[in-house]
Amino acid sequence: MLTVLAGLGLGLSLIVAIGAQNVFVLRQGIRREHVLAVVIICAASDAALIAAGVAGLGFVISAAPWLVVVARWAGALFLLAYGLLAARRAWRGGEHLTVDEPDAAASGSDASPTTLTRTRLAPVVLTTLALTWLNPHVYLDTVLMLGSIAATHGEQRWLFAAGAIAASILWFTALGFGARYLGRWLRTARSWRILDGVIAVVMIALAVSLVLPVLGG
Repeated sequence: MLTVLAGLGLGLSLIVAIGAQNVFVLRQGIRREHVLAVVIICAASDAALIAAGVAGLGFVISAAPWLVVVARWAGALFLLAYGLLAARRAWRGGEHLTVDEPDAAASGSDASPTTLTRTRLAPVVLTTLALTWLNPHVYLDTVLMLGSIAATHGEQRWLFAAGAIAASILWFTALGFGARYLGRWLRTARSWRILDGVIAVVMIALAVSLVLPVLGG
């Protein structure tokens, strides 16, 4: 049990941070759009990476550091593109929230939400996969770090991995399905423009942070 709790604690400490993946899950949760699919993809991806790290894939990445470099540049380009799209949404506006109309009625709010532009499942799935698998920090954290620490637990390393996987499932479930309660503050177009502006800043800043170490030598 102590080994499982150790994995749970380390897993939460690594995953509970402002990042591209968490920001996207939060936004989908607020929109109440394909949340289950996004949560499953994120949790399953983390589980696969953690298992790979415990199984020894970390040694492969250590022996071929160019894999991380490729993921770094691909991830930076994707984050930059996503950030620019968010900035475009913030500039043009047009995002509103109708799914909160029952909450608005219950609270007596006189806000007048209109419609959210629904996104098809396929683009959401592809974006979730890209934000997860094109992030080099995912490999450094889940494969290398968690894999290395799990190895110190010897025969109980898979219990440690189980704790880390449980942390991922708990976090993404809470983030995705708990985000809907923020909807009461996001009924207006102005609120969504502010949210998209924040997302744009975070995504572009993360893209820059990925390539700065490479450019700096």
